[in-house]
Amino acid sequence: MKLEQALKSGLDAGLTINEIKEVMVQLYAYAGFPRSLNALQTFIIVLKERKVKGINDEPGKEASPLPTNDKLQFGTEMQTKLVGQPVKGEIFEFAPAIDSFLKEHLFADIFGRDNLDWKTREIATISALASLGNVENQLRSHFGVGMYNGLTEGQVNHLVSIIKSNVGSKEGNAASQVLQTVLKNTR
Repeated sequence: MKLEQALKSGLDAGLTINEIKEVMVQLYAYAGFPRSLNALQTFIIVLKERKVKGINDEPGKEASPLPTNDKLQFGTEMQTKLVGQPVKGEIFEFAPAIDSFLKEHLFADIFGRDNLDWKTREIATISALASLGNVENQLRSHFGVGMYNGLTEGQVNHLVSIIKSNVGSKEGNAASQVLQTVLKNTR
C-alpha cells in the first residue's frame, strides 16, 4: 500500500513513467529481483488505474543504447567517473568475480544508462540501502558518491529526514549516524 501511494505521489509530482521504471530496475541490484519485479507489477496496476480515471502520465525519456564492445572497460570508466577515482580493495582481490560483475553490470548496464542522472540514482540507492538496514559500509560509500556527484549536505540531510518519516525512525536514525560519519570525514 505504501508503494502504491508513493508511486501515485511521484507521478503527481511530475516524475515520468520511465524515470520510475528506471529506479525500480536499478534497485534490483540492491533489493533483489523479486522485490523489483513485484514493484514493477504494482506500478503497472497503478498506471492502469490512473488511465481508467483519465490520467495520462508522461512516458519520459528512454535510455540510449549502451556501447556493445567492452562492457568491463565501459563499466570501469563509469565507476571511476562516478566515484572520482579507480576503485580497488581487498574484497575485489579476494573475489575478483564480484569486481567484474559490479563493473560489467552495475556500472555498465545500469549506471551507464542515461535516462536518469547520477544524483537521482544515488538518491534512490541511498534510500534503498537505508531501508534494507545492516549495510552501513555501502550506505557510507553511496553518501560519499552522491555528494561527489553534486548532492549537497542539505539535500542528504533532507533525504535522511524523508527516510525517517516514510520508512521508519530506526532506519532513519541509522542512516543519520552513517551520514554524520561521512560529513565529519569530508570537513
